[in-house]
Formats: sequence, structure tokens, C-alpha cells
Amino acid sequence: MCLAVPAKLLSTEGEEPIFRMGQISVGGTLRTVSLAYVPEARVGDYVLVHAGFAISTIDEKEARQVFEYLKEIVEPDDAEDETSR
Repeated sequence: MCLAVPAKLLSTEGEEPIFRMGQISVGGTLRTVSLAYVPEARVGDYVLVHAGFAISTIDEKEARQVFEYLKEIVEPDDAEDETSR
């Protein structure tokens, strides 16, 4: 299974679309990714990142929804904990 994670694009480097890179923030951690697949991405946009590549742009509402889904996976709610006891 592959997972693409939403991230906010903080800055970009390079003019040539194939070599364009961007700095992203994922949960407060900064990373540099290739923007070759998303030439339309601009600073402030949210992008889906997989294996060091931004593979698509998404709107902020969708990014926040994915963050909530990921949070549910990592932190199961208390109801599940109570039923497993």
C-alpha cells in the first residue's frame, strides 16, 4: 500500500519545470521535494507528497480532511479502547 501525505508548500527553487524543487512542511517537519509533476503548484498551496515527489495539488479543505483521517488512524478514539478491555 502506498500513502501520499498532504503538505503545505513553503518555498520553491528553480525555473525549469522538470528540475523545480520545493520546501514543504509536514507536521512541522521541513523537507525538500520535487515539483516536476505539479508545475502549477505555488507557495501556499497544499500538495500530496509521495516518495519525495509532489504528485498533485489539493485545496486546503481536502488537506485538513486527510490530516483528520490520519489522526484517527494514529490515535484511535476512546470508544474503541473501552470495548477492547
